[in-house]
Amino acid sequence: MSIYTNIFDKNELPIRIAHNEQLASYKLADALYKQLPPASSGQPIVFICIGTDRSTGDSLGPLVGTLLAEKKLGSFFVYGTLNDPIHALNLEEKITEIKDNHANAFIIGIDACLGRMKSVGVVQIGDGPVKPGSGVKKELPPVGEIHITGIVNISGFMEFLVLQNTRLSLVLDMAKTISKGIYQSSLRYRYSESQEEYTSLQERPI
Repeated sequence: MSIYTNIFDKNELPIRIAHNEQLASYKLADALYKQLPPASSGQPIVFICIGTDRSTGDSLGPLVGTLLAEKKLGSFFVYGTLNDPIHALNLEEKITEIKDNHANAFIIGIDACLGRMKSVGVVQIGDGPVKPGSGVKKELPPVGEIHITGIVNISGFMEFLVLQNTRLSLVLDMAKTISKGIYQSSLRYRYSESQEEYTSLQERPI
């Protein structure tokens, strides 16, 4: 039995997955894969992991980036790690640099966010860009054709302090689920690339 069995019947977004539910990373991988352009398009797949290691709640993005940097991701490119974070002060510069390096890239923005109490710990894949800084009333450029966000704490009051006082254990667990899902999606994408290459060779005239 393939581990890539379609868990969701529809492509509708947003898709919400509790980070600690059974098969969370596989569900995330399946949902993400369905949103990616076909391997035959030749579009680079770029993940921009936004956040800073100076705030526990806002460290989700660079934690994901760091965990992914340790893996072989094939055609996936990752920016934003604990050592080289992408945050409010360098976001515009980094986006320009990434777009220069990867023409016509399909970009997925990854960031932490705040939400309702019952949603804390939920990972969401949504259509359109992530809007960094909106939870703490900052205006920054939107990022991505689609986005992955993790709800790390509750919103509504003194958001900056809430992010500063978010439990690192929760953020790390969420980062592990997200990075594992992206890695599994990369394996599936790599397999589709090899299948398309094999089909192309089979159809080539002798």
